[in-house]
Amino acid sequence: MALLRSRSTFYLIFRRIHQKPLSSLAPPSQQKPHSLALIGQVESLLGPKHHAGTFTNITQHAPVAQLDEATDSVLNDPSIDTLISIGGGSPIDSAKVISYRSHEKHGGFLFHVTIPTTLSAAECTMGAGYTDEKGTKVAVAHPRLIPQVILYDSTFAKETPPKLWLSTGIRSLDHTVELLYYPTASEAPTKQSCLTALSQLFEYLPKYKKEPDNEDHITRLQLASFMSLFGLGLNLKGSFGLSHNLGYALGSPYGIPHGMTSCLTLPSVVRLKADNPEDAEQIARILPLIGRQRSEDDKKDAIRVGDAIDELLKTLGLDTTLKDYNVDEDRIPKITKMATNSDEGELYDKVASLIRSKL
Repeated sequence: MALLRSRSTFYLIFRRIHQKPLSSLAPPSQQKPHSLALIGQVESLLGPKHHAGTFTNITQHAPVAQLDEATDSVLNDPSIDTLISIGGGSPIDSAKVISYRSHEKHGGFLFHVTIPTTLSAAECTMGAGYTDEKGTKVAVAHPRLIPQVILYDSTFAKETPPKLWLSTGIRSLDHTVELLYYPTASEAPTKQSCLTALSQLFEYLPKYKKEPDNEDHITRLQLASFMSLFGLGLNLKGSFGLSHNLGYALGSPYGIPHGMTSCLTLPSVVRLKADNPEDAEQIARILPLIGRQRSEDDKKDAIRVGDAIDELLKTLGLDTTLKDYNVDEDRIPKITKMATNSDEGELYDKVASLIRSKL
């Protein structure tokens, strides 16, 4: 995987594509004006000789019908061997799923260049998700799904709506926190990278809020997003963590963007995790990195971390409730069961109470 952040390097990559006998798809991107304008730039760089087509119908949470349509466009053209995804988690994950399906049908993965325009960090993992006909998240994973080239370009990211940028920054924050207590996460590089990323996110998200056109703030946040997730590598065993599980239970079924699901769940999950001494010990490590002093009580310190995340959300204008997304109390049992994979017990009761507190 190549990680690139120079605009001159961006043009170099596309000059190299021009020199290769390949056909390329500038694929799935959310139908938003900022994404469409950026795709036009890439199409011009590729030129007609190397641009097989553009698919812009992938929307939030990558619905399977749209994904099937995009897959058919790619797999029915044997000249296509490269995907270029532009946008956030949905287009990036969609390109991964298309590559996965290519492997299943033809025995080969597609080369994937991605230009992220949010902070969701989907570009850093070997997994991808889409939404089936029932509104349930479906996951695929393979080491070859990690994009071969990631291009972080602050001029592209400047076109992203600020609320989307900030909320996906909280998604990155969610990665950093949940990896600290993830069972298979190593101290180095995973946890050390997460702690560095977390410090940068706490510092630069408020700065970006004040100066959304500042390219230094944007670039630092892009690199923090990368550090929030890349360190896990192939060491993902099972589900990611409770905040993420709640995000999946809330996101696709109720049309809540993944960045906003993290805003809804992360502070409360951190406070819930404070009841577990091992988890509390890891979470408490965060305090000195956000300008707070640790005490000798890990549980109290972990709760303070949850409170600090709440304060950050208020500063960013991202505090919200489930009622803002028309989620009523009668949905709590279904959401809780999906997030905990159970329909009773201590964890079920705690999570149901957590969800109720966000109504």
